[in-house]
Amino acid sequence: MTGGQVLVVSGTGTGVGKTVVTAAVAALARARGERVAVLKPAQTGVGPDEPGDLADVVRLVPGITPRELARYPDPLAPATAARRAGAAPVTPKEAAEAARELAAGHDLVLVEGAGGLLVRFDDDGGTLADTAAALDVPVLVVATAGLGTLNHTALTVEALRARGLTCPGVVVGAWPADPDLAAVCNLVDLPAVTGVPLLGAMPDGAGALPAEEFAVAARHGLAAALGGEWQTAHP
Repeated sequence: MTGGQVLVVSGTGTGVGKTVVTAAVAALARARGERVAVLKPAQTGVGPDEPGDLADVVRLVPGITPRELARYPDPLAPATAARRAGAAPVTPKEAAEAARELAAGHDLVLVEGAGGLLVRFDDDGGTLADTAAALDVPVLVVATAGLGTLNHTALTVEALRARGLTCPGVVVGAWPADPDLAAVCNLVDLPAVTGVPLLGAMPDGAGALPAEEFAVAARHGLAAALGGEWQTAHP
């Protein structure tokens, strides 16, 4: 694929911090002077005039190009939400084409999924993984910090490998101010069980910060592979 770099951002489920991590990667790229676009193929759970995930990214990272292909009011998987709304679903092919178009005029395109990796876009079974495969690009996985994340994250990375997709690493989407024992141990255990590096941990609540403070949080919350300065702390 010609043009700028494309990175897909998925997660182990809903509410794990994908939007914050997407914004953090975008913030570091913007700080390097790159032209950045963020693509949300399908936004669910948001009405026509309500702010969606891209509104948060634009607020946190001024200067990015946002693009949303479709939105559906019910807070459900995109395929289900589209069906209930009587609207056309977004297909993986359409999402890939939109990413290619954006890549032609940007240095970096971030494609943020809805929910987890294998949540259906359409009733034919298309998923975010299919979009990544069509683009032949890596998928960054966002995970939770605490108990239960090892299994969910290992399954997600395994699903990527089974499809021949590359996962550069895992980022914890919301690192608690007072982490419990499970969270602290997961800093070591996540890379061990997934076989991919841990590439950061964004502080819980970072999404509520002003843009300038968020840029600082991004720099310290993401590892060097993503342009930041984060270092894994060992218990």
